[in-house]
Amino acid sequence: MSAPTVIAHISDLHCGSRYHIPSLAKRVIDELNLLCPDVVIVTGDLTDMGFRHEFEQAKNLLDRIACNRRVVMMGNHDARNVGDEHYAELFGARNSELEHGGVRVLGVDSSEPDLDTGRVGRERYRWIEERFADCLDEVKLVAMHHHLVPVPGTGRERNIVHDAGDLLRVLANNGVDIVLCGHKHVPNVWRLEDMLIVNAGTCCTHRLRGKVRPCYNIIEIYPQGRVRVLRKEPFVDGEVVADFSDINRRHCRWRPGVRASELDEVIVEDLL
Repeated sequence: MSAPTVIAHISDLHCGSRYHIPSLAKRVIDELNLLCPDVVIVTGDLTDMGFRHEFEQAKNLLDRIACNRRVVMMGNHDARNVGDEHYAELFGARNSELEHGGVRVLGVDSSEPDLDTGRVGRERYRWIEERFADCLDEVKLVAMHHHLVPVPGTGRERNIVHDAGDLLRVLANNGVDIVLCGHKHVPNVWRLEDMLIVNAGTCCTHRLRGKVRPCYNIIEIYPQGRVRVLRKEPFVDGEVVADFSDINRRHCRWRPGVRASELDEVIVEDLL
């Protein structure tokens, strides 16, 4: 089997927050540098209040990652206090594109100034369509901060992308294969038609729900169409929580708050 394209997916650093754990953040960066992923994707909430010194702390942290292929998104916390100005100066455009190893990544901004809710908006639908129009054999991946569909184990549903229905139609019509999200601090994997929606937990804070621990995702994309998702807690070996290798048979062992090793194998047959 050919070597996969490896994507490290971290989220919700919350630099500047009293819940941020600097030693844990350092450990995550050290682990990423040992992993040597092909691409690193950060799905927002770099800061807690969108202040300049918080963005500088986040940039200093992320600049320690040896991988130069990075997609860094804004989150709702970063959009507070006109934080988009600091983000633009330190990280660049709020929407971005990257191609590597047969994977095309679009980073799509879902943040709104001073609001916890998210929105992508019609003006970005056309951009997504245009950027994927000539993408024939590549894996299409979209990264955004807000969760696109409800996440189990997170209590009352709120702050989902306001235009989730229209956005899902755009993504499905354009053959998007993978969507990476953050925001809820709970890891999860959904299979929606032919699209894999992967949420990341918070990688280095105490802002946790239930029994969920700080963690991040490692996504392996193989040329033959297989996609594996591993959940990685700092200091702990990664666990395969989803393995999608055949169009008619899917294996997913993800349950919020429960270690994959504690679960029996669950086979989910696609309904035709």
